[in-house]
Amino acid sequence: MKKMNFLRGLTVCLGLALSHSVMAAAPALTGDATQGGLLWGKVEPGTTVFLDGEIVDVHSDGTFVVGFGRDYGASAKLEYRRGDGNSETQTIAIAPRTFDIERVNGLPPKTVTPPPEWKARRAIETGRVRSARAVLMPETRWVDGFMKPAEGRFSGFYGSQRVLNGEPRSPHYGLDIAADIGTPIWAPAGGLVRLAASDFLLEGGIVIIDHGLGVTSTLFHMDSVTVTEGARVAKGDPIGTVGAKGRANGPHVDWRINWKNVRLDPMLVLEKE
Repeated sequence: MKKMNFLRGLTVCLGLALSHSVMAAAPALTGDATQGGLLWGKVEPGTTVFLDGEIVDVHSDGTFVVGFGRDYGASAKLEYRRGDGNSETQTIAIAPRTFDIERVNGLPPKTVTPPPEWKARRAIETGRVRSARAVLMPETRWVDGFMKPAEGRFSGFYGSQRVLNGEPRSPHYGLDIAADIGTPIWAPAGGLVRLAASDFLLEGGIVIIDHGLGVTSTLFHMDSVTVTEGARVAKGDPIGTVGAKGRANGPHVDWRINWKNVRLDPMLVLEKE
């Protein structure tokens, strides 16, 4: 899979419809207009932005970001409503993708089909993840780009249909990086640590970093977690080490990116090496 540079300055080709001929051109967007992709742009402060009719959070300087899930449709509509009452829309063609099937064997059976006694604890753990991703921080730390959070080979990819111990399951929404236990893990971008725990049932050691405007990184299967909730981290700061805890058949870190509840492809935002 080809790596993409989040900040390569590529202007996405867009179908543009202006509601008023006197309007200025719609903002240039940077990123990937594809399933799993992230796009960001900048509007005049005071402009309200909508994606498919839903309001999008905008930074005080006009920066906004949107994301498209694995199964997003063929097009998206961005609408900009300016403070002077004028508005304009952009219709964006969303490129489709084909995803592979990944077969993962050798997992502990209880991590594939969690036993009933795990139900209460899993409810608490998944609730903590949702809460960590629900905060809207008015920052744009993702604008500086993302780095690979650990040295190692890519062993699992976003969007692949997962077959776990022979049982079909939901798609994989992360980028797996295989490495020896104890290999350092770094913050892929700067932000605020919203969640840091060492012993989740399926994720093992887990860290969630808030990069701003709903963009978060989640890293798990960690052997050790060396940051605390509420800590500020810069891109490249150490946050823990690679492990094989939880639902893992070998040592690796599973790195995921979300825009709010939308699961995105980390490979698309990686800086070129």
